[in-house]
Amino acid sequence: MPGSQPVKRRPGPGRYGEPVTRWAEIRDGAVCYEDDAVLVLNKPPGLAVMGERHETDLVRLAAEAGETLYPAHRIDKVTSGALLLAKDLRLHGDLTRQFSKRTVDKVYLAITRSAGLPSRGTIDLPLSVGRKNRVRIAASRESITFDPDRGYWFIPPDAQFQEVRTYPSVTTFLRVSGDDRHTLLAAQPVTGRRHQIRVHLAWTGHPIEGDPLFGKSGSGTGRTLLHSWRLGFTAAWAGGARIRAEAPPDAGFWAPLGGPPPDLPDWDTARAALAASPAALG
Repeated sequence: MPGSQPVKRRPGPGRYGEPVTRWAEIRDGAVCYEDDAVLVLNKPPGLAVMGERHETDLVRLAAEAGETLYPAHRIDKVTSGALLLAKDLRLHGDLTRQFSKRTVDKVYLAITRSAGLPSRGTIDLPLSVGRKNRVRIAASRESITFDPDRGYWFIPPDAQFQEVRTYPSVTTFLRVSGDDRHTLLAAQPVTGRRHQIRVHLAWTGHPIEGDPLFGKSGSGTGRTLLHSWRLGFTAAWAGGARIRAEAPPDAGFWAPLGGPPPDLPDWDTARAALAASPAALG
């Protein structure tokens, strides 16, 4: 769509504590980037992207309001933050291929219910699907090995499950701030598996605060503190321009840390630090 003029907005914190009942309530103030071809929204927690059977979801709400959108990827219902949606089905395939080929820059913010994480690290733990369709590490918990000199978690090859299908999975992270009870991470899912960041952090002893998959929250926030923060993708409809979209977390996300939100690294600093984390997929 040559000649389309992008609308870039840096919304303030969203009104995520209020019930979300209408599409206009979500769209209003939640647009991180928009042009004639795509929309990046700062999705509130607790709202599924699509596919809900008994409750509403974001795509359905948009359709009921007369707007047809095609998600280029998914983020979990409990996760807030940047979500890329195509407005034109002809462009949807190219966007989804960018995710499958891992050419999209994806950075999440996560607040763990723990301390003691290294300044940066890599979690290289394959995933499998266990009972009740739950995602888990494809090995026993006891076989997870941590190399503190490299900030690197891995499983010895002979300890990996052989009787089930397994999926190589790598998450890199940068420690941004924290106290003696919580740690704020900028995390990059090098692979894009279902529940990847949540499972990786929980199985290494650093569960995300408020994650219903891995225990109850002690923060009183009533939400999972995982946020899709930044997306970088290529706009074929705009001559191959590289688009960067950022979704600022709302005030409720920061509550467990106390005080004002911490200073966050800029795009290039975070990207360089995450790229410098040890060994990813070979």
